[in-house]
Amino acid sequence: MPKFAEIAIALPIDRIFHYSVPEKYDGYIAVGKRVFVPFQNRTIVGYVVGLSDAADVKETKAIISIIDAEPILSGELLKLTKWVKDNYFCSWGEAIGAAIPSGIKKGKAEIGRRISAKEQKDPCADKADSARSVPHILTEEQGQALKTIAECIDSKVHKTFLLHGITASGKTEVYLQAIDRVLARSAQAIMLVPEIALTPQTIERFVSRFGEQVAVVHSKLTPAKRFLEWKRIKDGRARIVVGARSAVFSPMDNLGLVIIDEEHETTYKQDDVPRYHAREVAEERSRLNNCPLILGTATPSLESYHKAKNGVYKLIKITKRIEERLLPKVKIVDMRMELAARRKVAIFSKVLLDAIDKALKNGKQVIIFLNRRGFSTFLNCKRCGLVLKCKRCDTVLVYHFEEKNLLCHYCGYHIPPPDICPKCRSGYIRYFGLGTERVESEISRNFSHARIARMDSDTTSKRGSHDRILGEFKSGNVKVLVGTQMIAKGLDFPQVTLVGVVSADVTLNIPDFRASERTFNLLTQVAGRAGRGEDGGEVIVQTYAPGHYAILAAAKHDYEKFYAEEIVARKELSFPPFVNLIKVTVRARADEIALKAATNLAEAIRAEDRSAMVGGPAPAPIARMRGYFRHNIMLKGTDKAAMCALLKKTLGSFRKPHGVLVAVDVDPVSM
Repeated sequence: MPKFAEIAIALPIDRIFHYSVPEKYDGYIAVGKRVFVPFQNRTIVGYVVGLSDAADVKETKAIISIIDAEPILSGELLKLTKWVKDNYFCSWGEAIGAAIPSGIKKGKAEIGRRISAKEQKDPCADKADSARSVPHILTEEQGQALKTIAECIDSKVHKTFLLHGITASGKTEVYLQAIDRVLARSAQAIMLVPEIALTPQTIERFVSRFGEQVAVVHSKLTPAKRFLEWKRIKDGRARIVVGARSAVFSPMDNLGLVIIDEEHETTYKQDDVPRYHAREVAEERSRLNNCPLILGTATPSLESYHKAKNGVYKLIKITKRIEERLLPKVKIVDMRMELAARRKVAIFSKVLLDAIDKALKNGKQVIIFLNRRGFSTFLNCKRCGLVLKCKRCDTVLVYHFEEKNLLCHYCGYHIPPPDICPKCRSGYIRYFGLGTERVESEISRNFSHARIARMDSDTTSKRGSHDRILGEFKSGNVKVLVGTQMIAKGLDFPQVTLVGVVSADVTLNIPDFRASERTFNLLTQVAGRAGRGEDGGEVIVQTYAPGHYAILAAAKHDYEKFYAEEIVARKELSFPPFVNLIKVTVRARADEIALKAATNLAEAIRAEDRSAMVGGPAPAPIARMRGYFRHNIMLKGTDKAAMCALLKKTLGSFRKPHGVLVAVDVDPVSM
C-alpha cells in the first residue's frame, strides 16, 4: 500500500502536501476522498489527489482520519479542477471547493439536519408527472441543427457548436431533443443557464419533459436542498442537471452533452476565487468526456463568434421565429428632441406613454426596462455641488424611496437622506437621476388603473419573491412589469405586445471596452420579449445617442452589422478576441500604499519580461470599494499560458507590504 497521500487543501497555497498514511487506513485511503489533516495548529479538510511511496519532505505529519466511505471526486473531476487551478490562479484545493456543495466543504459526511418531505418535493413534480410534455415538431432550421449536433452525440466526438438563433426561434426545443438523444444512449447532460434566467418557466419546461430525472442547482437553494440535489446527481438518480455556473462541476460519470444557454452572459464568470469562466470550463469538460458542447444565444459574445468565424467552433444559425412570427418593430426615440420640445428632462416620451396606453386598453401586457435600480441615482446640493457618496466606496449613494434610505449598491452602507446639505448647510438638496423604483412610481401615476410590479434585486431579495412576481405576471393579474436585466431574457409571455426601454444609454456610458457589446445584447434580448404571441409586438427605445451603432444594429435585430463594427474597434485597440487579458488588482486601506505596491509590481513584471504588454497601474473604475483603494495592472498577450507563467514567476518573488492584497483575474469580463 502507498505510504503517503498527496493532499490538496482549500487555501491560497499553490502546492500539494504529503501526509503519511497510518497502517489502520490501508485499503481505505483512495484518490478522491476527503480526509482530516493537521495543518499548522489546526485540523482542516483535505482532498486526496494522489498516492505515492515517497514524499517531497523528510518529515511528514499523519492523516488524522478519512471522512468518506467512497470517493466524492472522480478522476475526471480531479482533472477538470486541476485544469481550473492551472488556468485561473488558484490552488487545486480552492478549485475543488468550487466543485462540491458548501455543506460538505467542512468535512460533514452529510447535511446535519434532516431534510423534510416538503423540501425534497420539486414544485414542478406534480405537473410533470400528470402532464408529461412531448417533443414539438421541429422547423427545417431546428431539424438541421439537431441533426448536426446528434451526429456528434452518437459518435462521442467533442465539438463546440455556436447555436446562433434569434429570439423566440426555438433554441430550447433543440436543447430538449438533443438531451432526448443523449438519454437514449444512457448518457447524461448538463444545461447551464444564467442565474437570473432560472425562472419557473425554464425549470418547468425541463421537468415537464423529463420528470424526476432533472436536478436543479442554483444559489437560492438551501444548503440542505443543494446537497440533496448533488447526491441525486452523484448516485445517478438525476441524469439531467439544469443550473447556474457551478452546475458545470456536477458529479456525473457518463456525460454525453453540455449546453450553455445565453452563452454571452457575464454571470458565467465567477467574481471571486476561483475566478473561472463556466463557458471555458464547460469546453474543457466536454473535451475530457468526448462529447459536444452547445453554446446557444441570440447575441453571441465577440469571442465566441470570432472563433466560429475562424472555424474553431461550428456555427449553426436559426434565422426564423417559431410559426414564422415576425420580429417586433423597434422604434428609436431621440430624447434630445423631447428635451428641446418640453424644455425639461422627461422620464417617458409621448410616444412611449401613448403606446403603453394603447396596449393596456387592448388588454395586453407591457414590459418596461431600465438597467438601474433605486428611485434617484444621486442626491446633489445645488449651492455647493456636493454629491453624497459612500464612506467606504468611491460611488454615489442611490436613494431608495420604500426604505427612505440612501444606499451603496456595492457594500450596503446606508444613511437617511439629509434635509440640509452636510457641507454648506443649505436647503438646496435635490434628487437627480433615474432608477426602476422611480419608473414604477411614474407608471403608477400615469396609469393608476393598471396593476404594476417591479422586478430588480431589491424586490427579489426574499426567497420565492422572484417566482411570485413572474407568476402574477403570467396569470395576467399584473399588466405592467418594470425591471432591470433580470427581465431581459428567459421570459416567454405571449400577451406582452410592448417593451419600453427607458434609457438605452445606461450601459453605453460605462467605462469598459465591452460597453457597446453589453448595450447591444441587452437591447436585443429585451426586445425579444415582445411579440412572442399571435398579436405581434413593438419595442420603443429611448436614448440620447440614437446614432450609436450598437443601438441602430439592435433596432434592426442585426447581429452581423454590430459584429462588423465592433470587431474593427477591438482589433485597433488590441482587446479580446485578438488578445487575452489578465487583470491584477492591488488593494490596500491607504491609497498611497496601494499605488506604490501596484507600481512596484508592474515594474517587476516588466523587468521579468521586457516584451510583455503591461498596462498601468491605473485606478480601478471604482477606485475605492469597501474601504480598500484599488489599482489595476492589465496584461495583454496572445499566449495566455506564457502570460500566466510570467505572472506566477513574478508574484512568487514579489514581496508585498503588510496589508496589501493582490487578486488575479484571468479573462476578466469587466475592467
